[in-house]
Amino acid sequence: MTGRILIIDDAELSREVLDKVLRDEYELEFAENGEEGLAKLDWFSPDIVLLDIMMPGLDGYEVCRRIKASPVGDFTQIIIVSAKTSTEERLLGFKAGADGYVAKPFDADELLATIQVHLRLRHAQEQLWQANNQLQQFNTQLEEVIRRRSAEVVATRDITIFALAKLAESRDPETGEHLDRIRRYSRLLAELLAEDSAYSDRIDDAFIKGIYQASPLHDIGKVGIPDAILLKPGRLTFEEFEIMKQHVVIGYETLCEAAAQGPSGGFLDMAAEVARHHHEKFDGTGYPDGLAGEEIPLSARIVAVADVFDALTSARVYKPAFDPGVAKALIEKESGGHFDPEIVKAFRRGYDQFLEIWSKSPRRKTVAADQFLATV
Repeated sequence: MTGRILIIDDAELSREVLDKVLRDEYELEFAENGEEGLAKLDWFSPDIVLLDIMMPGLDGYEVCRRIKASPVGDFTQIIIVSAKTSTEERLLGFKAGADGYVAKPFDADELLATIQVHLRLRHAQEQLWQANNQLQQFNTQLEEVIRRRSAEVVATRDITIFALAKLAESRDPETGEHLDRIRRYSRLLAELLAEDSAYSDRIDDAFIKGIYQASPLHDIGKVGIPDAILLKPGRLTFEEFEIMKQHVVIGYETLCEAAAQGPSGGFLDMAAEVARHHHEKFDGTGYPDGLAGEEIPLSARIVAVADVFDALTSARVYKPAFDPGVAKALIEKESGGHFDPEIVKAFRRGYDQFLEIWSKSPRRKTVAADQFLATV
């Protein structure tokens, strides 16, 4: 087994003897003191350093410490070759980082055998390092594959659920791009509340992402409502309205079952609470549970504002599309009644951004604010 050996020894005779013993099997380089040896370390890149202890300038212990602290220290095997052979001196050498110790005067066969052992150790270290590096590369590649696959699964799941929501929505042909606007309105409100509101400490990036994913599912329960009620152009009777109100329970139960199939705390949990409670009112007069104030989940209170704004500014079988100013006036009027006042304040701050989202939808004929407000 060939290798490169750096011999650091101030005694010329020692260097000559080592040269005679080793030159036929190894590539050798010599240094007369510690400083010279350290200077040759980088360019020679020895597999083994044969190191004397007693030298002018830096002694062998300090040279050993510096080699072990260098970038090649983990791989370079250091064998101290010294006439200092007491137990205490040997321990000092090993504490400095030496890998082996050979006493002077040394036996040539013992030295050669010791060098062979340490070359095998060096080779094993290199193989272990290479294997570990390959394992790290494999783990990095595996993590990237898992990340991509997980992202694909999440994207596919979200697309599938959104498609189901669109399927439910498609039963009402006049709602148009309602779901896309709802999630954009809801995300905008959550962002505004995170920036400046009493709820800032409760809304983080995960909440904002969750409400963007969850809000389109708020009316998924309408898939269970008969067309004769869902698409009725006139006012619903008391009995019909009681049936219509069941869409929040249907949606909630459906989404709870879906959420139970995956990890807890996901957006489907939020979607379920939004589906059940987005028709609750801040003053407790909503349905299905008559919750009031902060008894209503924050996500549902946010979606309630987004949903009403979009419902008012969209044409339905039972009404025309109202001007956004009408929706703004009504929402502000219902602050503390239908809507959480803190969310209404955020809505007021972000009204221009609501208009920007609304303006990108297909143009609709709207009823002006003065025409509508005269009737309320």
